[in-house]
Amino acid sequence: MKFSLKDRLRYRFERYLNKGGASIFVSLFAVFMVLFIVIVGVRLLIVYFADPGLDPDYNGTSDDVWRTWLQMTDPGNMNQDNKMSIWLKVSTILAGIVGVIILSMLIAFITTSLEKVLYNFRKGRGVVIEDEHTLILGWNERVVDIIRELIIANESEKEACVVILSAEDKELMDDLIAKRLPDSKTTRIITTTGDYANINELKRVNIKEAKSVILLANCSESAPLETKIASDVQSVKSIMGIMSIQEGDNQIPIITEIFTEEKRQLIEFFENEHIIALDSWDIMGKLLVQTSLTSGLEMVYNEMLSFDGCEVYFYKADWSGVTFGELPYHFKDGIPLGLYNDQDGMRLRPEADYSLSDQDEVIILAEDDSTIHFETSKEIRPSSLKLINKRLGQSQRKVLILGWHNVAEIYIREAADYLSDGSKFDILFKEPDENLKNKINEIEKGYPDFKINLTNADPLKLGTLMKQDPFEYDNIIILSQSIEEQMPDKIDSDTLIILLWLRKIKKSIEQSKTKIITQVLNSENQEIITQTDVDDFIISNKLITMILAQLSEEPRIKMLYDDLFSEDGSEIYVKPVNLYLDQFPVVLKFADIIGLVAQRDEVCLGIRKGSQQKNSNANFGVRLNLPKTESIILEEEDYLVVLSEDEL
Repeated sequence: MKFSLKDRLRYRFERYLNKGGASIFVSLFAVFMVLFIVIVGVRLLIVYFADPGLDPDYNGTSDDVWRTWLQMTDPGNMNQDNKMSIWLKVSTILAGIVGVIILSMLIAFITTSLEKVLYNFRKGRGVVIEDEHTLILGWNERVVDIIRELIIANESEKEACVVILSAEDKELMDDLIAKRLPDSKTTRIITTTGDYANINELKRVNIKEAKSVILLANCSESAPLETKIASDVQSVKSIMGIMSIQEGDNQIPIITEIFTEEKRQLIEFFENEHIIALDSWDIMGKLLVQTSLTSGLEMVYNEMLSFDGCEVYFYKADWSGVTFGELPYHFKDGIPLGLYNDQDGMRLRPEADYSLSDQDEVIILAEDDSTIHFETSKEIRPSSLKLINKRLGQSQRKVLILGWHNVAEIYIREAADYLSDGSKFDILFKEPDENLKNKINEIEKGYPDFKINLTNADPLKLGTLMKQDPFEYDNIIILSQSIEEQMPDKIDSDTLIILLWLRKIKKSIEQSKTKIITQVLNSENQEIITQTDVDDFIISNKLITMILAQLSEEPRIKMLYDDLFSEDGSEIYVKPVNLYLDQFPVVLKFADIIGLVAQRDEVCLGIRKGSQQKNSNANFGVRLNLPKTESIILEEEDYLVVLSEDEL
């Protein structure tokens, strides 16, 4: 096909203009200058050939050039030719009209370009010039809690930075963060809008110089499977983009939420120890089981996982052959939980007579890394106490589950490792669909030793709950009242209504040992929930955000979580003190309690005062890592927080 010269010129001109704003500006300016030269030429022709009758103040050719320029840039200057002839005024009018048209186009272009620049500034489209920053990719309801934890973690630093790259509008992100976190202390928070699976966007936030990456899911766990798969695919693409920027050799800790087992296996294919994929709801299911068995566990984890309380650190020193059994008394602050070295990996609760080598690092619970200091001689010597070594037996449990969530399936699966055969699970759910019925049938077949029943009933109604006799159960678990994806506040509101009905029913009962356990998705609802006499609650989003934040600071802690949240390893329990002592009240130093608990091959992390179980201001009675010289009055209703192999 043949094209005319006109078509070719037009095509080339269009391609030139498509190069961007600079080409448009240059084109307009070139047109302006060409027309300026043409009009000056017309004016000079009139002056020299048409005998126009010149102004007495006329100074020659330079005046023609200058007056034309002024008339084109500001038509108000056309009055300078008032005394010129009618022929010369034709060029004056032409200059004014052309100037208005071209300058209007230039001004419009400049205004549009400036608005675009300001828009991009507002959207955070510029290059992020930061290093050693924590990079958060994506946006969900956990962001604020993650930033809050990172702010606390960075308090000891003079200057720290958190960068958020998300598809969300920058102004919305900034407004929410400013509202929820008015004081960021030493941490600068930078938000920017973009596709975090795009390599160019990742380069724009200087990912090569990032300290760590937290990669968030872009939907909730209640979302449909297709949405969760799409979120996982986005996360995998982002990881591949990060690795590509580093030419396949990733050295940046990447902590990510992945919903599906298939995508977690895909990430394992990368064989990169710096990439950690978390199944957050698997963790929540395990926590629900452990909390149902041992009251107060959520407060213990809330203390351990938050940068605001005691934290877990890896610490190395010249151990001089000290044994693990004697190690706690060589620290003024800190409780050793286990050991780590490159050869053997992590070991919690090693043998008391194990002598530490120079390659060993201690996994220690302490107030701050700056307060950890190994002393070559003992800081305190514990008293020798007699252990009664009483044990609990594995028991059957009757569990009432109000509502449903995928975490309930994990709860039942994990309960198989803790509860004896014959344990019963009654599930109340309003109008369950076929998918839920089929799911319950699958669970029944998978755990034939448990009695699992699904009942079509509305837990939000008082009559339904009263008919069920809820306080005849050992545990009541309150979950989401809808299979469909809902906002966290809606789920928490339903939970609150059920808790109020349960409290009303409990008033008519003389005595009950039923333990009520619920999830609180929004951490801001904690204070409201605690007013309902609930025995235990798990702030789901908050606990997961604390885990994400801690892993971003120290990825090796993942090994600790894997052990703690697995029935096969060591776990944290809140055990009655009467399993260890038989005379109460008794006054002991915390170092004495550590020595007493060690006789059962356990590690004592702290205590829980039974008299303060409902006191939120006292952390519901939980205190960890007490001063070893502090005297403590232990009473029969008190508990010890221990790291142990089992709950018995």
